Amino acid sequence: MCPLAFEDHPPRSGDGGSRSYYRPVTEDDLPSSPAADPAAPATTDVPLPGRTDDAGAAAEPERRRRGRPKGSTSTARTTRVVELTLTVADGADGEWQAELKQGATWISRGLPVSAASVLRAAQELHAELAEPIEAAIGAAREARAARVAALEAELEQARKALAELDG
Repeated sequence: MCPLAFEDHPPRSGDGGSRSYYRPVTEDDLPSSPAADPAAPATTDVPLPGRTDDAGAAAEPERRRRGRPKGSTSTARTTRVVELTLTVADGADGEWQAELKQGATWISRGLPVSAASVLRAAQELHAELAEPIEAAIGAAREARAARVAALEAELEQARKALAELDG
């Protein structure tokens, strides 16, 4: 009797003649090979799952696994970078103007802004930005004060000249 026989299971049907997995396996049920020696154990090289042999790896290409491979970079889109250029300039007349550019396209040009709002914006962005802007605003303030003093002196001279004419 073959060692694979299932002797402890009763036959599935009452006739006993049908082939069923419940009846004992006999030598007649096994395939016969003319080259097989019944005395020698049959050995076959079947690659086991999870085991890597050189012959098995060469015979079959590696199967693709589902999901992302370990250590791979993300296939998600990278975050879009928006580059804006804000130019704030003090004009010759002491008026500040702002211009905004995105890439090569002008978003807005020549917008009038106050010196105080320019300084507040610079202070909120970074101290390194605020210091030079504060110095530029201070220099502009001194220049305006000097211009006011010169205009006041000129106005005083004009009043004296007017008073002499009326005189």
